[in-house]
Amino acid sequence: MTAQISRAANDSLAPNDLEAWWLPFTANRSFKQRPRMIARAKGMYYYTPEGLEVIDGAAGLWCCNAGHNRDEITQAIQAQAEELDYSPAFQFGHAGGFALASRLAQLAPGDLNHVFFCNSGSEAVDTALKVALAYWNAKGHGSKTRLIGRERGYHGVGFGGISVGGIVKNRQFFGSLLAGVDHLPHTYNREQQAFSRGEPEWGAHLADELERIVALHDASTIAAVIVEPMAGSTGVLAAPKGYLKRLREICDKHGILLIFDEVITGFGRLGTAFAAERYGVIPDMITFAKGVNSGAVPMGGVLVRQGLYDTFMKGPEHMIELFHGYTYSGHPLACAAALAAQDIYRDEKLFERAKTLEPVWADAIHGLKSLPNVLDIRTIGLVGAIDLASRPDAVGARAFEAMDRGFQDHGIMMRITGDTIALSPPLIITEEQIGEIVEKLTKVIRAVA
Repeated sequence: MTAQISRAANDSLAPNDLEAWWLPFTANRSFKQRPRMIARAKGMYYYTPEGLEVIDGAAGLWCCNAGHNRDEITQAIQAQAEELDYSPAFQFGHAGGFALASRLAQLAPGDLNHVFFCNSGSEAVDTALKVALAYWNAKGHGSKTRLIGRERGYHGVGFGGISVGGIVKNRQFFGSLLAGVDHLPHTYNREQQAFSRGEPEWGAHLADELERIVALHDASTIAAVIVEPMAGSTGVLAAPKGYLKRLREICDKHGILLIFDEVITGFGRLGTAFAAERYGVIPDMITFAKGVNSGAVPMGGVLVRQGLYDTFMKGPEHMIELFHGYTYSGHPLACAAALAAQDIYRDEKLFERAKTLEPVWADAIHGLKSLPNVLDIRTIGLVGAIDLASRPDAVGARAFEAMDRGFQDHGIMMRITGDTIALSPPLIITEEQIGEIVEKLTKVIRAVA
């Protein structure tokens, strides 16, 4: 006899059965005992089903750069849904996809003139890695298959991304991952870099570790290096001054592609359209997602330099040049949202705003230095991180409590990783709202002391 399980009916605004949804990157058992529920959002704020106002200190998940529920974006999505809900990207196209690709190519530095669309940062990374491998095959260098990531790097959750990524918990449970992957050392040294504002002075020499890896494996086997200009998910580690330029020099010297993972840093987070512009370094590919449409509809992509694209555009013209893609690549609703978001970024000068607010933000966040258990603070652009001392035998518990109590008791949303609080507010934030974040963080950090 088949057992029958009775479940209560769900209410869309206030679910009374939380069992079915297995939440990602979440302590599910803890969450379901003390849920952190969100009902709506507007501007800089989330609102709980009970009406509590929660300031968004994390731009959702590093993505809502234009703030929440912008009328321009929601209206664009609605209008697009009424006209064209879906269009296949395999052998067909639509105007919105081409318009957005052109806008992004114009926004990108150098000759990053072509865009391959996907649906997330994870897919963007796997796409870039596959393009790198296919490029060298097309060039007649099929031995160049090795991929180089970096310790503490986060490149999404696909098998390619976790292979080149360097966060232990994202790797340890999933087998041997991709073969032929090596890792640069991470760039953080608290003794040398504590309480940094912007790019740390110390650490550029760590890029020279790529020379050691080349000597070990030989350049003829290495396809690409992938790094984040600012490693966000691991705890906001900005590239040291001169580090990325040195990586570019070494890659050029040995004929290795350089990929910047700008899923977090793209679209104004560091005060420029892309971090590549801030650092004056043009990579061979840039991965993006999150801020491209301010998180309104899932979307990601890869910007590719002209020479890479041209390499594929050979052979019979009726033949597919790259056997890769996704059902929802360049989805009409995602493109409509992205075009509207790009208009907001341009018209409201949000990238420039982030650059202007950077020193104000840095002063405010570094003002928390004297609070209990604060070990380090790092800021760059409109991003910040606060390292808290771990409790004995309970690594991560202090920051977890800070995140939970911040939301439930003090009306602030933040990101955490280990015992680090990470902050990346929407770019529309005001100086008054920066003060609100600092005031609430002060109470939270003291509450978990």
